[in-house]
Order: sequence, then structure tokens, then C-alpha cells
Amino acid sequence: MEVFSIAQLVVLTVLMLLGGEVFLSMLGLQIESSKFMKKQEKIENKVDSLVSSDYLITSSIHTNVDNQIELGLVKVPHFEREKPSSVETCRNIGTDDDDQLMSCSEDLKYDSIRYLSYVVLGYLLVVHVSGFALVSSYLSLVPSARNVLENKSISIHTFSVFAIVSTFTNCGFIPTNENMIVFRKNAGLLLLLIPQVLLGNTLFPSCLRFVIWVLGRFTKKVEFKYILKNAGEVGYAHLLPSLHSFLLVVTVFGFILVQFVLFCSMEWNSEGLNGMNPYQKLVGCLFQTVNSRHAGESIVDLSLVSPAVLVLFVVMMYLPPYTSFLPIKDEELSPASSSEKKTKSSWGRLMENLKFSQLSYLFIFVILICISERKKMKEDPLNFTVLNIVIEVISAYGNVGFTTGYSCKRQLNPDGQCKDTWYGFSGRWSNTGKLILIVVMFFGRLKKFNMEGGRTWRLQ
Repeated sequence: MEVFSIAQLVVLTVLMLLGGEVFLSMLGLQIESSKFMKKQEKIENKVDSLVSSDYLITSSIHTNVDNQIELGLVKVPHFEREKPSSVETCRNIGTDDDDQLMSCSEDLKYDSIRYLSYVVLGYLLVVHVSGFALVSSYLSLVPSARNVLENKSISIHTFSVFAIVSTFTNCGFIPTNENMIVFRKNAGLLLLLIPQVLLGNTLFPSCLRFVIWVLGRFTKKVEFKYILKNAGEVGYAHLLPSLHSFLLVVTVFGFILVQFVLFCSMEWNSEGLNGMNPYQKLVGCLFQTVNSRHAGESIVDLSLVSPAVLVLFVVMMYLPPYTSFLPIKDEELSPASSSEKKTKSSWGRLMENLKFSQLSYLFIFVILICISERKKMKEDPLNFTVLNIVIEVISAYGNVGFTTGYSCKRQLNPDGQCKDTWYGFSGRWSNTGKLILIVVMFFGRLKKFNMEGGRTWRLQ
């Protein structure tokens, strides 16, 4: 990474930000809001045309009535006050009146989507700006961290912006060649980056819902009440129901705890944590385990980590970000799922039946890479192990970026021209293997469109 210029790092930063899940979801809200507004304009135009067509009829009726009034044949009725529009009625609903809120859902949907897009934008800005301020302040005040960047001729501001964006968007890129290994003793920096990992991925739905709840409490806006009560109607995939959001938090921290206990018990006295005091080891282990789900920043050489921990990391990398193994009914998770299934055509159901599960595709990719790298697996079996290939494939699928790397010292037939470098294990693969891995990365990025695959298979 140190070969990139400042301009190239800026380009990478912009690409990471624009390709982040949160930013793309915000664009989706803007598009949905514009579509809804166009739909409303069409309805209003139709209403206006109907009103104009009836104008002649109503005007003639009014003329006749006026003539009768002048002759004293008709008495003028006392008309009631004009009722307020439905939109204004919805505005005046209390935040605790759920029944009236549901009746005004159509009037509030557009404004709620617009408010939600503003909340997501504010979420992005606050997290990034605060993260940049904290990281840059830490690097400026702590000599050991600042000296690392000075020795590598990397600006503090450049590093801070790049690291915050990369961590929040779960890219795992760091401007240093060694990733976060050079900062493994800087516990404060690791603690500042851990929230960025969680806020940008696994805990984003829960944190977003909490922010909306707080805004609703302080502003008393009915739009926030509508968003919280009608998560499915809003159509924002990252906005989960309250029960699911709570259980998601429990699940995320449960996974972190399991990994943390196993990693500490297996790696406490390992080579990767040598030279660190107990506090630094605790923070380092926490940082490593939090990054196993989609962020991919590392403070240790994964090739030195025990196989048991690596297998657990593989499981964590495979799991989608909003995984929850706690008992929740399907309708609670996605209220619209049952109706969507009913509306599918026969062709759509046929295509669903032909889909394999995610694991089936990953097994196929692993087999293809083992075939493409079979010569190197035979000549260099200590580096080209099946476990290392599985880690690389699952890491690419989960958008994590963990890699065991490649070591010239593990070669059975030493090559005098071999030099240890800091790029990933896939850098030693053939072009065919690299292309397959690129396909795996795209497949993992689009996995949400095939999460229902493989249900027609029954193992008995």
C-alpha cells in the first residue's frame, strides 16, 4: 500500500466511500423518494384534470342556485368549516396514537423516507467526522504512533481519513504495508477503530434505529414514529424491527465474546503477541476478533495463528452481517416476505428451485481454485494448503480481506529468488485462480440476492 501516492490514496478513499453499503443504501432512499414524489405528482395531475372537467357542471349548478336564492325559493345553508387536509391531520397526530398513525400511512410515507435519508446522511457525516478527529488527535499526541507514519512518510491526515473510511466501509485497507501490525502496541488507536467497524456493518441497523428513536423523542416528529412502526413499509433493508435489532446486538457481542475467549486462550503466548503487555494483548485480541466479520484489519500474521482459531474465523467470515441465531419468526424479520412469495410467478419459483445454497457455490469455487493451483499445491504444500485456500475464498466472499500470506521460509524446495512481501496469499496464485477469486468477491457482494437458494434440497 505504501507504493500509492497521495492522489491515488484519495481516489481509493472516494471509491471506498461511494461503494460502501451505508452510502449506497442512502442513494437508494433518495431514488425511492424521487419515485414516490413522481407518483404523487401524477395522481395530483389526474385529480386536477378531473376537477377542471367538472368545473362547468358545478358552475352551472351554482348559477341556478344563486338565481333561486335571489327569488327567495332556496335558503342558504350554514356550511361547516372546511375540514383540514389529511396531511395536516396526520401532522397533528400524537406520537402515541398508533391507530391514527396507521390510517395516515400513505400521507406520511414520502416524508418518512425523506427524513430517513437525512438521518442516514447525518449518521455518515457524524461517524466519519468524529472518527477522523479522534484518530488524527491520537496520532498527533502519541509519539510511538506518529513516528511510524513519519518513518513511512505518510501524512497523519491522509492516514486518518483513509483508515476511517476503510474501516467504516469494511474494506480493511490501511496505507501501511503491514496493515495494523505496526500499531499493535497502540491500544488507544485500536480502541478508536473498533466502533467504526461495528457502526459501519454489523451494528448499523441497531444503531440507526436507536438514532431514530432518540430523534423522535426530542423532536416529537410523527415521521420518526412512522418509521419505527412501519419498517417494512418504508422499504429500507437496513431498518430492522425493534426485536430483531435488539437480538442482533446480543448476537454480535455473543460472537465477539466466543472469538475473544478462544483467541486469548490459544494465542496469548504466541509469536504474534510477543512483546506486548497484558493490556495491549487484551485490546489486540478484541480488535482482531471484531475484525473477523467483514472488516479484515489485522494485528497478527494469520499464518502463525492456530488452526482452531482460523476455522472459527472462517465461520465468522461466512456469516452475513445481520445474522441472528436467536428465535425470531419470519414475519417479524421481514413482514413483506410472505406476500412476496405469494406473488412470485411459476417461472420465478422454478428459478428459485434451481438455485444452490451459498455453501454449495463456495465449495465449487474452492474446488475450481484447487484445480487451477494443483501444480503449486504439489510443489509447495506448506504454503498452498487447502485451509489457506478456504480462508482466502471465504474472506473474499465475506468482503473481509483476511489472508494467511505467503512465506518463502515454508518452501520445501527453497527458491533463491523468492522474497517475502506483504501482499496476500492470492498474489502467488495463477491468473486463472485470481480471476476465480474476483468472481467470488462479486458473488459475495451480491449474495443478498441469493440467500433463499438451496431450499429445495432435503438431507435425510
